[in-house]
Amino acid sequence: MNGALLLILGVACFAAAYLFYSKFIARIIGVDPNRPTPAHTLGDGVDYVPAHPTVLYGHHFAAIAGAGPIVGPVLAAEFGWASVALWIILGCIFVGSMHDMLTLFLSVRHEGKSIGSVIEEVLGRPGKMIFLLFCFSALVLVMSVFTGQVADSFVSNPEVATSSLLGIFEAALFGICVYKWRWSVKAASFVFVPLLFFLVWFGVVFPCDLMAIFGVTAQTARTIWVVVLFVYCFVASTLPVWLLLQPRDYLNSYLLYAMLAIGLTAVLWVHPSIQIDAFAGFTVPAANGGTKYLFPLLFVTVACGACSGFHALVASGTTSKQLDNERHIRPVGYGCMLLEGVVALLALLAVACGSQQNLAQGLATMPPVKLFAQGLAGFCGQMGLPVKTAESFMLLSVAAFLLTSVDACTRLARFVWQEIWSTATASGEADKTAAAPKQSLVVRLNRNMYFATTVVVLIGIYLLVFNPSMSKNLWTMFASANQLLAALTLLTASLWLFKNNLKFYIAFIPMCFMILTSGTAVLQLFVQNLDKWLKQGFAAGGVTAIGAAVLFLLAVALVTLGLLKLRKILQQRLVRKVMGKKK
Repeated sequence: MNGALLLILGVACFAAAYLFYSKFIARIIGVDPNRPTPAHTLGDGVDYVPAHPTVLYGHHFAAIAGAGPIVGPVLAAEFGWASVALWIILGCIFVGSMHDMLTLFLSVRHEGKSIGSVIEEVLGRPGKMIFLLFCFSALVLVMSVFTGQVADSFVSNPEVATSSLLGIFEAALFGICVYKWRWSVKAASFVFVPLLFFLVWFGVVFPCDLMAIFGVTAQTARTIWVVVLFVYCFVASTLPVWLLLQPRDYLNSYLLYAMLAIGLTAVLWVHPSIQIDAFAGFTVPAANGGTKYLFPLLFVTVACGACSGFHALVASGTTSKQLDNERHIRPVGYGCMLLEGVVALLALLAVACGSQQNLAQGLATMPPVKLFAQGLAGFCGQMGLPVKTAESFMLLSVAAFLLTSVDACTRLARFVWQEIWSTATASGEADKTAAAPKQSLVVRLNRNMYFATTVVVLIGIYLLVFNPSMSKNLWTMFASANQLLAALTLLTASLWLFKNNLKFYIAFIPMCFMILTSGTAVLQLFVQNLDKWLKQGFAAGGVTAIGAAVLFLLAVALVTLGLLKLRKILQQRLVRKVMGKKK
């Protein structure tokens, strides 16, 4: 099949979905442009800050994208291009974009609080606590996965490190110019967006190569970058959102837009032919000699390319606190996910236009991000552009994806950790035991912004630096937990819609599918690593097995609470109906 035709069909489906299905969802939930948002009613200048819609779109898109829509489709391509493309298109339209839009709406209607607050309204405080624990686990996994991938890109492409680090200071200056010196967003963009692309060139000229500078090995350089990145994450998590997080995401979004523009132009110009199999079968051989099954691995491997639970945490953690008007819920919540779907289709085409043998060899010898960059750079070369320069720019753009997700994720994990302890305090306020003063001190400490961030960062360092076996399984663990988190968010949305007599099926049907696929994947991960643990010792799979078991049990507990709540709602409706007939 022609790659350009597949891309055009995908974009056309996304455009139709935005024009019609997103409006349908907006009517169902009752989006109201005249209703004040939490950014105005609770504005504090730190987290609750009204943002220009263009800035907020850039922040949200950059934060949710990460490497998921690139790594996932590249890894899943071994199942066949048609299988992956269908899930990207259908998943984005009916699952991912709807999930993001609903979550953003529900958070805005609950004072910009996390989706956990909606769960508390629907399932009570136990349900909220279970969900928060699951969210924290998933966020730590996301942060660790993306931090490791950023460190890898800095080692293999040191020019990316230079541009990324200088971009941090540029973003802070942009925030000061807009929020302190009162520059308009347009004026600041005219200055800082060209400067951003200048930094790309500067990085190529002056690469920050730790191996050459300090004479260390690649592994040592990676460890150094991991520590440096986590220090940055600590700072980014505790600074006011307007000073670093928001402007960095906004500026980086232009790199992402440029990458998309170049990729789309190259595919339409070259119109490459897809060479790999359309459908490779329900099973494919694994690198370790085992077998990979299309169900459920295809759906959890594509991950952010079709649906992502992490998006719910971004939408309800930072985006909802910056939303200036509810009319922006559609373009930000639904539209950003569709654009991520376009990225996923480009990632698929980048590896699908080579042979099946080249794909297998590439997946065995190179990181997925490198395969993606080489594939798009090859298309650029056929247009007459320098291949090496194109590849470096693609890698830098992906690093921008990753870094914006990493700092946002650290901030979100800090929010959730603080909310866990706030919830625990609220549930125990009536307990006036002798141990209360000591407990109160512990609670205050864990609710502290700086201590909570330290906890998050230390866990991430442990997973990446001191636990190699877990580090090897991080992507599979992240993808499974991420999809299961999306399923649990859709469970909450379904119950909220059902409770309010709205068309709950828009969330309920996707929720059932996501629970089935992600639950099966987490269970498989547990069984596989339990076997490694028993045969090769705890270091081989113990931490992963325990992590998968915890995630699965938390999900089962939350689904059970959801079913009990659904039964209660149905019983109440039945009683009201019977009483109405008697009257």
